[in-house]
Amino acid sequence: MNDRIQMTELIMGFQPAQVVAVVAELGIADLVAREPMTAEQLGAATHTDSRLLFRLLRYMASLGIFQADEKNRFSLTPKASLLRSDAEGSMRSMARIMGRLAPPTVGRLLEGLRMGKCPLEVAFGKSAFEYLSERPEDAALFDAAMTGFHGPETDAVLDVYDLNGIAVLADIGCGIGTALLTTLKRYPALRGLFFDQAHVIERARPAIQAADVTGRCDLVAGNFFESVPGGADAYFLRHIIHDWTDDLSVRILRNIRRAMPQTSRVLIVETIIPEGNDPHPAKNFDIAMMLFPNGMERTEKEYSALLKPAGFRISKIVPTASPVSVIEARPE
Repeated sequence: MNDRIQMTELIMGFQPAQVVAVVAELGIADLVAREPMTAEQLGAATHTDSRLLFRLLRYMASLGIFQADEKNRFSLTPKASLLRSDAEGSMRSMARIMGRLAPPTVGRLLEGLRMGKCPLEVAFGKSAFEYLSERPEDAALFDAAMTGFHGPETDAVLDVYDLNGIAVLADIGCGIGTALLTTLKRYPALRGLFFDQAHVIERARPAIQAADVTGRCDLVAGNFFESVPGGADAYFLRHIIHDWTDDLSVRILRNIRRAMPQTSRVLIVETIIPEGNDPHPAKNFDIAMMLFPNGMERTEKEYSALLKPAGFRISKIVPTASPVSVIEARPE
């Protein structure tokens, strides 16, 4: 593929992203999972124009998302199956929330760069987390998106990082609790502490109760910019630090340092940007962090520099089979 074709695909890259988002919003994958369907049938089921829908699905089939037979009936492919609501690791919610937030946010990227502000805040007049706290439907989509997108990382982390010897594990910024619930299942003697904002803890509560681990866990509401619960043997932060600027990240880490025993440790689970020009998932995620929460992915040197003023040193970094690594930091 020559440079001109590659550049054309990059310039037109908004098309597949938005097409996937629209198909996810319409639930097309759920419909054709039952049986192959024509664009006319799908148009009737989704209240859309069948001629336009056919062109959209024909384009998706050219990308390996759905396939059409000789009667122009569309059916699932492995890629399309990821958009099913009931698929393991479903990416439908991710596509839907990106379809709602990305177009206005990306459209303000240039303005954000010139102002030194987060493009989402320019577009919506508030931070991503303020936006979600005011919109329960989108917050539920965000929760499901994070579970589907990041869910496989938990097993990848537990496969390489040994938690034996840790009696209490505090998940700081636990979200709906899936990571810590998986960890409690893997370690039956472990006690878990779920910590997040009050409205997030309430969203997490049903899953925690359904997992039948309430006797082995504590649910604590709070703001990690102000304080965190004390006394845990390890503090777990998965995709938390990358959401925030350096100053705010140091504030979170300092609050953990104040609360933790000297023998405790911090486990930061994030992607690490490698040096050099080669492609890497962390470089892609870094742009997403710039666009949406005003955070950033970091290099190993940047994590070391971030941890030092909070009173930590990196003791080891453990890569996983997923894009993330476990950055273990201990008090200096």
